[in-house]
Amino acid sequence: MTKTQTPTFHWISSFLEAAAAEQGAATNTQLAYGRDLKDFDLYLAHQKHDFLSASRDEVENYLVHCDAQGLAKSTRARRLSAIKQLYRFAFEEGLREDNPAIQIAGPGQDKRLPKILSVEEVDRLLDAARNSGRSLADQLRNTCLMELLYATGMRVSELVSLPVSAARGDPRLLLISGKGGKERLVPLSEPARDALAAWLVARDKADALAQAKGKPPARFLFPSRGVTGYLTRHRFYLLIKEFAVAGGVAPEKVTPHTLRHAFATHLLANGADLRAIQTMLGHADVATTEIYTHVLEERLSDLVLERHPLAKDAPRKVPDATS
Repeated sequence: MTKTQTPTFHWISSFLEAAAAEQGAATNTQLAYGRDLKDFDLYLAHQKHDFLSASRDEVENYLVHCDAQGLAKSTRARRLSAIKQLYRFAFEEGLREDNPAIQIAGPGQDKRLPKILSVEEVDRLLDAARNSGRSLADQLRNTCLMELLYATGMRVSELVSLPVSAARGDPRLLLISGKGGKERLVPLSEPARDALAAWLVARDKADALAQAKGKPPARFLFPSRGVTGYLTRHRFYLLIKEFAVAGGVAPEKVTPHTLRHAFATHLLANGADLRAIQTMLGHADVATTEIYTHVLEERLSDLVLERHPLAKDAPRKVPDATS
């Protein structure tokens, strides 16, 4: 880390890079995030704190500070949103073991629930992946990427950087290692195992040809000629948008993270235990996983209002209890 690349610089730059890759954040949005987070960092510095040491109290005190400055409610809500996203990123990347902003309500803002894809929409994305690519090898890779993501709920950074050694031997369980060094085992569905086996054949064939030309063996399941040696998050983000267009799913609804949300919500809807989902997602605190119960409640409520036959009829007269 250079003299100018302080821990604060590293947190903000890494977060903005991930926001661009995983959420498709536009340049103006990234600039706004950066300005808001630098202002928060300056406030923390005056309080003898930083991103790593700040607690919920420091975040709430900062919002009071913003209010005292006369900032508009929309500006304060935007700043809190940037802080929440930063700490969610830091928690998922292992930079912090907790998220001090997760339970802080915005100024007059409703808690935003994650966008969720239906089972039918996921099926269309998977079908599009099977038929997308310039070659059969591309199609097998794309199918494997999507099947693994939906079957495990992995973070996109965990998916693209999977070592090929983790996938050998037709695994029923996949060992996933997060950036915080924490490992977890996640079961693989039969479609995911089939897609993995087919991709390994194509991948190993290409790797053998490369080694015959004097190149070193590829370490990763999804190798790339880039600096990291594996498919980048940004490249996968672009791929999943292509699958959305090809599959007739609204592209603005589809990111690698919405597949992670779909994994959790669809499991919960089919009776999976919340603690089991917490383990598979790699959440340290079950409170983080509980957001999916709210998503499910909202979907069930919408379903009743939209599909129940009585919801479509005119209001009925309620009998008078005194009659």
